[in-house]
Amino acid sequence: MDYSHQTSLVPCGQDKYISKNELLLHLKTYNLYYEGQNLQLRHREEEDEFIVEGLLNISWGLRRPIRLQMQDDNERIRPPPSSSSWHSGCNLGAQGTVLKPLTVPNIQISEVDALPENEQTSSPTDSRGLKPLQEDTPQLMRTRSDVGVRRRGNVRTPSDQRRIRRHRFSINGHYYNHKTSVFTPAYGSVTNVRINSTMTTPQVLKLLLNKFKIENSAEEFALYVVHTSGEKQKLKNTDYPLIARILQGPCEQVSKVFLMEKDQVEEVTYDVAQYIKFEMPVLKSFIQKLQEEEDREVKKLMRKYTVLRLMIRQRLEEIAESPATI
Repeated sequence: MDYSHQTSLVPCGQDKYISKNELLLHLKTYNLYYEGQNLQLRHREEEDEFIVEGLLNISWGLRRPIRLQMQDDNERIRPPPSSSSWHSGCNLGAQGTVLKPLTVPNIQISEVDALPENEQTSSPTDSRGLKPLQEDTPQLMRTRSDVGVRRRGNVRTPSDQRRIRRHRFSINGHYYNHKTSVFTPAYGSVTNVRINSTMTTPQVLKLLLNKFKIENSAEEFALYVVHTSGEKQKLKNTDYPLIARILQGPCEQVSKVFLMEKDQVEEVTYDVAQYIKFEMPVLKSFIQKLQEEEDREVKKLMRKYTVLRLMIRQRLEEIAESPATI
């Protein structure tokens, strides 16, 4: 990457900018930290706009369950064939579609299960390609061929499995399941999304929820930068999470980006975070020292104003005793 000197400004929030040169220095440090890993970031120029793109790690910090979609968007639901169709002798393909008349399904069957050739050609078919049962023929029981067809319908092909993995990502190995469609991701577990530096916080939230097919609205969540010191900084809607991550530094042992509920988390400033991890006796000693210092300041002010009040009274008495001047 070319980290040459740049002078233009890059937006990092509402009415907040950083020089391109300074951002490139942070970016260089970031990529050196993740050297040889897929978390390295790339930058480019597009219509005089400086853009950084790559993967952003986001930790799950939810306290309430989330809901997963039952199906992917724009995915057709193919109803399974009814049990009667399996026993009626209709010709079904591997995907559950009705085959054309006189078409042999692409299924391997044994010689015992196969029908004689003259019976296949002589049996009349209706307009849908279904073979009606003869009046003097009893209903066919399920043969080994039928079992094979049914098993083929339940087993996903490698292409189907790749399609599912492409359209639905797991949350730490958890895919959609009817019984566990509502669940809470493990606190602190990490996922990632591919974003760029022009995407705001709401856009990143929607991208993350869409990646895992989560039904909850993006308005329920927010992104927080959580430091090991206890400081929690909520990213505003006008902030750019990838820029914020670069400026915070690459080490996640110092700070992480968390997905949390808006109404469950309060921001913690740096000054307050300094005292969060102290034990209660230590905090009480701090409070006692602050009270003693406050008492000293109050006494000092009282002495100062007491002396000042005496001086004013003495001056007033002198003015009252002196003869009036004409």
